[in-house]
Amino acid sequence: MAADHGSNGDSGRVSGGSIPGAHGTPAFTLAAPEPSAVPVLIAVPHGGRAYPGQVLERMRHPGYAALRLEDRYADRLGEAVARATGAALLVAQAPRAMIDLNRAVEDVDWDMFAGRGTRSLGSYAPGFRARSGLGLIPRRLPGLGELWKRRHEEADLAARIEQIHSPYHECLSATLLRLRERWGAALLIDLHSMPPLGWRSGQAPPEFVLGDRFGAACHGMLMASCFAFMAEARRLAAHNRPYAGGYVLERHADPAGGIHALQLEIDRTSYLDARMAEPGEGFEPMVQLLSALVRRLAGEVADLGRGGNAAPWAIAAE
Repeated sequence: MAADHGSNGDSGRVSGGSIPGAHGTPAFTLAAPEPSAVPVLIAVPHGGRAYPGQVLERMRHPGYAALRLEDRYADRLGEAVARATGAALLVAQAPRAMIDLNRAVEDVDWDMFAGRGTRSLGSYAPGFRARSGLGLIPRRLPGLGELWKRRHEEADLAARIEQIHSPYHECLSATLLRLRERWGAALLIDLHSMPPLGWRSGQAPPEFVLGDRFGAACHGMLMASCFAFMAEARRLAAHNRPYAGGYVLERHADPAGGIHALQLEIDRTSYLDARMAEPGEGFEPMVQLLSALVRRLAGEVADLGRGGNAAPWAIAAE
């Protein structure tokens, strides 16, 4: 199913999909001016805040749970960085509570559904993420427990896949292909935020986690450049642990074919207020830092697309 791209009136900006129960609200928006200024697409799959009333009504603790599930204002970070750099930007409007765009459609906890013996959408055993409570539809959160008052209907899941998940990923794929066609290579930055990590073995927690699925999703030169940039900026960053990248990278990355992808997790305390609810004093400095990183990577991806010599390159440290 092709993404339904309906123009919203701005040059290079389109919307697609639809949120069941939120009449007229698109599932995502894409800002990708043509011709593209840089070979980079920033995607924000967990920034959506367009909650249909029926979804909030079904949640046990809607205010708190929704805030915990969201990558709070990662979309605003992405918007500011895209404006500063010319990168394309894909932002989910549909909330993660409805469907997680960083999960495969098979990663379902079927015990969440009424009449769960039918499983017309698939018969897969749930994957690790679904078993942990964070599958295609999140079920529970640590410290909060079950998120929903009652079981879901399979028809609701089917509608969310058809109207949100499928068109989002089709749009993402098509945008990367257009960038690669113009530049010879493309980079997807899958932008996320994370709760602060704890100290480990006496070491301060990282502010960023850069994931490349252990080398499978992105050219090593680009990852090495990310870590060199963070070191120059005196910011702590980890590699693949605890976040190596999920379904988005698994589905869309193709380094051998010129499409590179990395997942960038940012500590929410770095750009939000003390309640981790609104932008804080660190928001603008974070935009400036990320914009500088995107500009650096954009030049290197363009060089890869021109057939530039990528070897030898430094190995990114764990």
